[in-house]
This record gives sequence, C-alpha cells and structure tokens, in this order.
Amino acid sequence: MLYLIGLGLDLKDISLKAIETIKKCEIIYWENYTNVFSYSQKDIERIIKKKVIPANRKAVEEKSEILDNAKSGKVALLVSGDPLAATTHIDILLRAKKANIKTKVIHAPSVLDAIAESGLQLYKFGKTASIAKWTSSFRPESFYDIIEGNENMNAHTLLLIDIGLSVNDALGYLESIAKARNVEMLEKKIIICEKLGTDEQKFSYGKIPVLMKKKFKLPACIIIPSKLHFVEEEAIGLI
Repeated sequence: MLYLIGLGLDLKDISLKAIETIKKCEIIYWENYTNVFSYSQKDIERIIKKKVIPANRKAVEEKSEILDNAKSGKVALLVSGDPLAATTHIDILLRAKKANIKTKVIHAPSVLDAIAESGLQLYKFGKTASIAKWTSSFRPESFYDIIEGNENMNAHTLLLIDIGLSVNDALGYLESIAKARNVEMLEKKIIICEKLGTDEQKFSYGKIPVLMKKKFKLPACIIIPSKLHFVEEEAIGLI
C-alpha cells in the first residue's frame, strides 16, 4: 500500500488523517526536492514521532525502492503542500497502479489554494508557469510565453520559482524579457507572495523595478494579475 501524504505549507498543517495514517506505516519517505522548506527533517520526525527516509528526485522518479516496499507493506511518501500539485507525484501514483499496488492520497493545503489570500479569485487564474534558473547557455523564456497567453484570456498568472533561484533574480529575468518584448510589463503592478501559509506570510504589490529593490524570503511565488474584478481591485489595494 502506498500513501501519498501532503504536509501542507506549514509544519502545523499536517492533518489528523495524515497522522493516523502514518502511524500505520512501516516505512515513511520524505520527498525533499520539489520545494524550499520552512522546517527540517527533525521537525517532521518530532511531529509524527517516527523516523523518515529522505527521498530525492532519483528515488521518487527513477528507483523502484519505494514501490517495491509498498508491494509488501504500508509505505508513506510525505510531500510538501498537496501531494498531487506536482506532476512527479502523479507519475509515481500511476506507476503504483500499473504495478497493482493499492494507493491512497491524503490532501493538504498548497500554494494553489493559499494564493487566494492575495485577493485574486482562483477561477480567474490561467496556466501556471515555473521560472527556471538561467545559465550562460540556457535562458528559457517559456514562462513569459505563458504570461502572454494568459493575458490574452484576461487570466492571472501564477509563477513558481525554482529551487536555488531568489525572488530578485526571478524579477530580473522578468525585467530583462520585458525590456526586449514588452516594456509595458514594467509599468504593470505584480504580487510577490512570501512564505504562504505560515506565520511569516507576506504579500507585496508593486512594479517590477520597485520590487527589485526589496528583499524577500523563500519559499515565494509571483503573481502577474490580469484584468481585475472590482472586488479584486479593492482587495489587492489593501496589500
């Protein structure tokens, strides 16, 4: 049996259902590569009162150890946020089902829920995009294409920031592309969401050049608002 268990955005988000399930599991893995965490392995072990095995990308996406153990026992894979918010976890769920391993998903709060506190309406968001870290030979702009596509539909854009990338660097990428493709973007106000779902949660609203002068805590994400409903306009005006 394989349980995919969401930890939520804060250590205190773990549900009673999750705790009860973990108690029944012989082996607990902790996926530690898809997010910047506000807590440590020791913090998790203190809450669940069991030892966890860190699982990197290779362990979750390539190796068969997790699924092999789930064939003969009860195994939990703990995931930051909601376990199905990232496609890598849908993949292991599908592989488990193909191997005739029973599965159960225990959901939890994720960034996809928490962004509603910005005041923007969730149903008005379009495609989500990720900003990848640039190198001297790799400068992907696909996230900006998604912004433009959403704008054409009057849809807001959620931009996730890859691990190892700071908010200021991500804003720098936005500024660089905007200067080359659409300088009007530099006059547009956007939202920075810091440490969503925690006691340190914070929203900042302003133009890219102004926001670049500030410092932000991780984990964080960026929202590019599109056409605003009057209620949304009032809400973000209070940020």
